[in-house]
Amino acid sequence: MARLQKFPTLSVIIPTLNEAIHLPLLIADLNAWSYDFELIIVDGGSTDLTVSIANIQRLNVIKSPKKNRGYQLKIGASNATGEWLLFLHADSRLDSTWAKSIYKIIQNKTSEKFAWYFDFKIKKHNIEFRLLELAVALRSQFLKRPYGDQGLLIHKDLYLNSGEYSALKIMEDIDFITRITKRSKVLRIRENIYTDDIKWSNSNIIDRAIKNAKLRKKWRQGHDIDDLSKEYNS
Repeated sequence: MARLQKFPTLSVIIPTLNEAIHLPLLIADLNAWSYDFELIIVDGGSTDLTVSIANIQRLNVIKSPKKNRGYQLKIGASNATGEWLLFLHADSRLDSTWAKSIYKIIQNKTSEKFAWYFDFKIKKHNIEFRLLELAVALRSQFLKRPYGDQGLLIHKDLYLNSGEYSALKIMEDIDFITRITKRSKVLRIRENIYTDDIKWSNSNIIDRAIKNAKLRKKWRQGHDIDDLSKEYNS
């Protein structure tokens, strides 16, 4: 993707698995960035047109030997050449103003000390989604626990010094953000990121939140990650 100039250097890393519906929309949003950037797709074995879409766009596609988001994020980062890394889920959407905010952050040398996250949003007007957004905002602001669907912007030095992503099927975001916050702070980008509402619309939000909390507790207690992954996807 040719842009006006090479500085600042940014690598965007997106793990995929059958994301042909979502990926073109996110790529379109990323075109708001006016400078050179590296876009890396790490595919976990898609059987739809995800890889073909990425190839048509002449993106850097890495085929992961594992259907494992933590592993995909890890190898994507290890192949990235940018000074800054931006991790995004493929079903995310960004406002057109995201690029200006990211540019302001990464051109400031002080920003390298911190990790940065977007504000979680869902593009539906249901009251339960507004309550969910509020709960995520409070958790992120006060508990310092933004999750993977909020994106993560981090300088490569801080990424490496925090121990990188672990090859976990689930909980890879909590695992990594916990390690980051032991040595640094996580701050808001003050831009929205919109996640696909389908995974929330097809289940009771309260029941899902309780289930996820139980899974996190089991994970902290050392339960087998494969068993937890099966339970999460059941």
